[in-house]
Amino acid sequence: MSDALNYLLKVRPDAMGAYFKFLKKAGDHLDPRTRDLISVITKVAVKTEPGFRQYLTRALRNGATPQEVIDALLMAFPVLGLAKIVWATEILLDMDIPEFRPENLDAEPSWHRLGALEELPEGEISFLEAAGRHLFVSRTGDRIKVFDSRCPHQVTDIPELALEGNKLTCPKHNWAFDAETGECTRIGNRPLREFEHKLEDGQLLAYW
Repeated sequence: MSDALNYLLKVRPDAMGAYFKFLKKAGDHLDPRTRDLISVITKVAVKTEPGFRQYLTRALRNGATPQEVIDALLMAFPVLGLAKIVWATEILLDMDIPEFRPENLDAEPSWHRLGALEELPEGEISFLEAAGRHLFVSRTGDRIKVFDSRCPHQVTDIPELALEGNKLTCPKHNWAFDAETGECTRIGNRPLREFEHKLEDGQLLAYW
């Protein structure tokens, strides 16, 4: 929220509180995915990049597909105009979300080979790449967890250098995570995305 809105909430809490209550109640009869897609469009309309990134992430988390996001942008063409749609698309390209890459838009989920289990040091966090996606893999005894490198806040790709021991910190807004459990330990409140995995002939595979 902007400093100006925080100021107005402080000096005119009744008026502003009623306004935000109205906005919240106005979407009561919409499912979360639809409400988030509408919010994405409103952020594009006013060209608010942080808001666009935030609501895009929320829409994806609530089940919207990349194709639905693109459809929503194109359906709003009469209001947004081509320039704003291109502006939003440039941000999408900069975010480089694997699911939005042209070759992945219609791809069905499948198993991906990550490598031999014996190559993953026990008691450590490994940084891997598979099918154009970065991953953090935790191996402790028989327990293995496979996490997406994307921060659940704004889908920032967290680099290997952000890992210190078992602590993983997103360089963009400093959300911190326990790389063994995926739990968020500082600032944020959402865990890393965990992928289903299995062992097959000594190979570790993950599903997305």
